[in-house]
Amino acid sequence: MKHKSTGRKLGRKRNARRALMRSLAVNFVRDEKIKTTEAKAKELRPYIEKMITKGKSGALASRRLVTARIGEDAAKKIFSEIAPKYKERKGGYTRITKLPRRKGDAAKMAIIEFV
Repeated sequence: MKHKSTGRKLGRKRNARRALMRSLAVNFVRDEKIKTTEAKAKELRPYIEKMITKGKSGALASRRLVTARIGEDAAKKIFSEIAPKYKERKGGYTRITKLPRRKGDAAKMAIIEFV
């Protein structure tokens, strides 16, 4: 049965999926806009939005959690630059824009960016 199982597997085992999400999140925070497949973008959205919500609080526990998940450099940028921009916003910090399919394998592509 598939009760309450959420999230896409993205053709990877658990550790590879975690590494992929961390890598996508770090690149997304650094560049503030990335082009990836639609499925990866949809998985990245809640992952990064939770980080920004933690960044808005600025508590030490939140800082440690975000640092553990995405590393020191990306966490610093979230707490110093990104989270303060969304202080008044209650959620929905990212936007996914669909693109034409990729030429090689016809994968659905998308751009994910901060609003």
